Amino acid sequence: MSTAPGFVAVVAVTLATLAIGTWGLRFSRTTSDFFVASRTVRPGLNASAIGGEYLSAASFLGVAGLLLTFGAEMLWYPIGWTAGYLVLLVLVAAPLRRSGAYTLPDFAEARLGSRSVRNTCSVLVVAIGWLYLLPQFEGAGITLAAAIDAPRWVGPVVVGLVVLVNVGSGGMRSITFVQAFQYWLKLTALLVPIAVLLVIYAQDNVSGESATAAAWSVPLGGAGAQGLYTTYSLVIATFLGTMGLPHVVVRFYTNPDGRAARRTTLVVLALLGVFYVLPPLYAALGRAYGADPASSDTLVLDLPRLITPGPLGDVLTGLVTAGAFAAFLSTSSGLAIAVAGVLTQDVTTRRLPEVTAFRVAAAAAVGVPLVAALALPDVGVARAVGLAFAVAASTFCPLLVLGIWWRGLTAAGAVAGLLVGGAGSVAAVGYTLAHESSEGWFDVVVGQPAAWSVPLAFAVMVLVSRRTTAPAHARRFMVRLHTPENLDLDRS
Repeated sequence: MSTAPGFVAVVAVTLATLAIGTWGLRFSRTTSDFFVASRTVRPGLNASAIGGEYLSAASFLGVAGLLLTFGAEMLWYPIGWTAGYLVLLVLVAAPLRRSGAYTLPDFAEARLGSRSVRNTCSVLVVAIGWLYLLPQFEGAGITLAAAIDAPRWVGPVVVGLVVLVNVGSGGMRSITFVQAFQYWLKLTALLVPIAVLLVIYAQDNVSGESATAAAWSVPLGGAGAQGLYTTYSLVIATFLGTMGLPHVVVRFYTNPDGRAARRTTLVVLALLGVFYVLPPLYAALGRAYGADPASSDTLVLDLPRLITPGPLGDVLTGLVTAGAFAAFLSTSSGLAIAVAGVLTQDVTTRRLPEVTAFRVAAAAAVGVPLVAALALPDVGVARAVGLAFAVAASTFCPLLVLGIWWRGLTAAGAVAGLLVGGAGSVAAVGYTLAHESSEGWFDVVVGQPAAWSVPLAFAVMVLVSRRTTAPAHARRFMVRLHTPENLDLDRS
């Protein structure tokens, strides 16, 4: 098997990423440029950048692998990841931008006037960011091992170094251009190979695995009550978790105003809808050509050579390798920006100049999950991302929805709900990552916690808030959140 196309693809993507990031550095002059690109990113560019950072290892590699192994019920992952932006559009995007915050902890403190709420949010942002970074680094190791026979540690180290250079040099302003480029690269890297492979498939007239085709296409796969619970819990996590992902939310702070934030979200929905048509096609072809489910995480990388061995297969493999590597770089960059922003404001900036503090924080944001990925190389890519969504849905979703739409939310209620939802979902994540899955109800309920942890967090926030006093400025702040910018005379 030739490793040259994969090596060329990785080098080309790395050089292009560094070149675009260096070019974007020319526009990064102020602290605001580093954190939110001075709030001047237009909807089209911002939507491409969001697509670039949101379509992670789980989207590029994991969806096709899950569909190959478990069948059509796994379509809930891409459906939920896309529909989450519809919920974000309706409930969160414009008011969040009008808040004037830099980060989720900024919003929480401004809305509730409490340092305790801010500190709790900061811990959760860092935890979710690191949990989400872990599968990105693991996916990079899998990709380079499959494409160029590199040791599994090489991928995480290369991605970590490239991300650190880009994020540390230009911050949000620089990364915006990089991520926008990487969305279109990822789309091309899936679209061109699948178009070629479908033509070959039509010529080959492969019949596929007819014995399992019927069961594979049934959305719940005959799993009964446990299957229903898993599906509903997954839907809740993916629909509601998007608004709680720190690297997604921070991008809405870069829009000029609330109207631009809504337009950005609409464009993102279109971009994600186009992209998520493609991974199921890879899974279907994998089934037809008898791909091994044991290596499902590398299906997208292996399929071109499986269907068309030879130079054409090598070229197509190089292209999908480039897209996969771009996925790790773009998502990791967005997460590093979000985590570094929080660490800068709440930890390092007290003793260092802001830009220097941001770079130190970026090193911590990348370094901790990198070490974890090297120590834990076998965490499932899509599985870990799904758990990160469950934690986000159980914490920041209730905070944002109630904080934006209910004046009665109090600091005590917010902290109580964040602690209950966060503790429950994080404990479930820890248990799930530490144990092999089984068929018992306990493992099923803990393995997909969103169905109980999200309602529990909402209930605790409401009940505790009703027994405590809302901040005095709540009414004025709510007016600010819901007043269009051309009528808001007191916005920052």
